[in-house]
Amino acid sequence: MTLDTGTNGAQAPDRIFVGGGGAGYALPQSLLLGYGNRHGLIAGATGTGKTVTLQILAEGFSAAGVPVFLSDVKGDLSGIAASGSASHKLHEPFTKRAATIGLDLQYRAFPVIFWDLFGEKGHPVRATVSEMGPLLISRLLELSEPQEGVLNVAFKLSDEEELPLLDLKDLQALLGFVAENAEDISGRYGLVSKESVGAIQRRLLVLENQGAASLFGEPALELSDLMLTDAEGRGRISILAADKLMNSPRLYATFLLWLLSELFEALPEVGDPEKPKLVFFFDEAHLLFEDAPKALVDKVEQVARLIRSKGVGVYFITQNPADVPDDILGQLGNRVQHALRAFTARDQKDLAKAAETYRQNPAFAIEDAIRDVGTGEAVTSFLETKGIPGIAERTLIRPPSSQLGPLDAAVRAEVMRASPVAGKYDQTIDRDSAWERLRARAARAGEPKTEDVGGREFGHAKRYDGQTEAAPRKPAASSRSDSVVTTFTKSFVRQLGTKSGQAIVRGVLGSIFGKR
Repeated sequence: MTLDTGTNGAQAPDRIFVGGGGAGYALPQSLLLGYGNRHGLIAGATGTGKTVTLQILAEGFSAAGVPVFLSDVKGDLSGIAASGSASHKLHEPFTKRAATIGLDLQYRAFPVIFWDLFGEKGHPVRATVSEMGPLLISRLLELSEPQEGVLNVAFKLSDEEELPLLDLKDLQALLGFVAENAEDISGRYGLVSKESVGAIQRRLLVLENQGAASLFGEPALELSDLMLTDAEGRGRISILAADKLMNSPRLYATFLLWLLSELFEALPEVGDPEKPKLVFFFDEAHLLFEDAPKALVDKVEQVARLIRSKGVGVYFITQNPADVPDDILGQLGNRVQHALRAFTARDQKDLAKAAETYRQNPAFAIEDAIRDVGTGEAVTSFLETKGIPGIAERTLIRPPSSQLGPLDAAVRAEVMRASPVAGKYDQTIDRDSAWERLRARAARAGEPKTEDVGGREFGHAKRYDGQTEAAPRKPAASSRSDSVVTTFTKSFVRQLGTKSGQAIVRGVLGSIFGKR
């Protein structure tokens, strides 16, 4: 028997073929595209095959015309941009597996866009400080509650005083302004201590030393660039280089959470489409929930529940299902569970808990199967008609059509040169913002004070960043096209840089993460 690969869409346009097997294994197992936005889970111990499963799902969604976003935490997913080959040493075991499954494996490459927060292995990815918002930045900096309160005051002040926060130097300058005028500001917003401001500034310095300064600024990422298709109608696979980023796990998790919230805010309601508008793979998902306050976990649960109606499927990849909170785990209808090892009492408890979340199969004990499946095997369960969870099945995962392992550096560079966003994000734009405006105020410190646009005057600090005074720089022109800007309202707001624009952004973020 020869099965459709699920990667050409010719024989099975409504599903992605995931695997099957011979004697003792399941019949062909597929993920129905109509339920691709019902979220999913890929779990298993290190070395059990999670990366291959992620790769074949990304291929299947792409072939069906669905854009994909994923992070490459080990540096070995870039091969999706190149065709696999039977002669490749890493593909040799797959020939036998394909024959066992009855799969006519067709090797092919897929359209990829490489991204990198540090701009080294992909196109730069940036967000403005204002877009990230005080709640996520507080989590990123691990601020105490009083320090988070001070940061909220700073963001409020940036809105009222028309001091746009675009990059880290803007935030540093504004915090210096807050410290200089702490007494006056405390009278309006409550106690603002210089000690709290100093603590935030020191944490920002640590963040900057970790390379995070490159994340904040303009041109900021246009979400539409994550939702592109190629000339053949295949969804483009956006791959975020995360091997270096994983050295700062909190930055990694916060950035992906921000991106997920941005997608939620920007995309319209579509209900249950025939296939997802975008699929988002969240690798090393445990980092999202580690030490996260309950309020933040609750918001993640809310976003995961509601973003489905925007046509976005979210797939969490982690070693153990126990890493994902129960309220979120209950929403993950499409599951591929690779082997879990049970060496300790806690391991055994987690194994039993994982088995309980599957629809039982009378042919075998799910707990035993999860413990015993080998590399490339998994216990799978995919949503069936009417969204009913499928019976758990032992499954041989199909081989990928693209190259297994990292892409050659020269080939990667060529893919980036041919990218549809090549050149769009390469040059940083430094517009007139808080840093420039506060320096301009400092330059006028000797002049008679007059009320500013906001109708208030806190006084002029002589310098806010430890540097000598200088005339403000002229704002640089934005390079974004109007056609893209009008696609997403927030992108338009980003260009305004005005008090009203910032207030709109803060209001939208507040609707997701709660405005304090």
